[in-house]
Amino acid sequence: MLGGVRGMGRVVGQRSVSAQTQRTVFTLPVLNYDIAKGLAPVITPAALDLHYNKHHATYVANANRLVEGTKYEGKDLERVVRESYGDNVPVFNNTAQIWNHSFFWDCMSPNGSASPPPADLEKALATQFGSVEEFQAKFSDHAKALFGSGWTWLVDNDGKLEIQNKSNANTPITSDGKVTPLLTLDVWEHSYYVDHQNRRPEYIEKWWKVVNWEFVASQLAKSRS
Repeated sequence: MLGGVRGMGRVVGQRSVSAQTQRTVFTLPVLNYDIAKGLAPVITPAALDLHYNKHHATYVANANRLVEGTKYEGKDLERVVRESYGDNVPVFNNTAQIWNHSFFWDCMSPNGSASPPPADLEKALATQFGSVEEFQAKFSDHAKALFGSGWTWLVDNDGKLEIQNKSNANTPITSDGKVTPLLTLDVWEHSYYVDHQNRRPEYIEKWWKVVNWEFVASQLAKSRS
């Protein structure tokens, strides 16, 4: 674990030790692409900078403040998300949003549409939804239909692929059973309003051009290993 708070395969925070206590300090994850270049054609550099350095950073700052001196202090991010669910709304909302956003960034790549989904992922999508294209259409419909703010997810639920809508900060990692997130789309208005205003369907359709299929396939492989 390299002494850090780990999420989605990379360190997203680190621990500092004082004379009195060992604290968990949540930090922003390192992105796998350049903010200054954005994620064309869906997210401009200005929108990505605002989303990452303002919205995501605010959740990090809030979470660090809220867990200090509580039973959640000293615990890793995913554990805090799970334990605060239904127990402490402010802690849950902010830590879950750290986790959700960190996962969301990994779901995208500037070269996302350069290659089709890897064979194992393509087969799994075709088995459950009929084809990759049919999956994309159903996922898009879910994202368009989600009322208000939230996230649309592709998950592996104990061997069955499912599309799930989660409102606000809710996340599939709090689900009972063996549920593994594979892909997510942020449909909070702040994720698209700078570039697309109220045109959520436009944002959703363009987003497919930057989906990181290799990451989705790696999550599927982990869930079935």
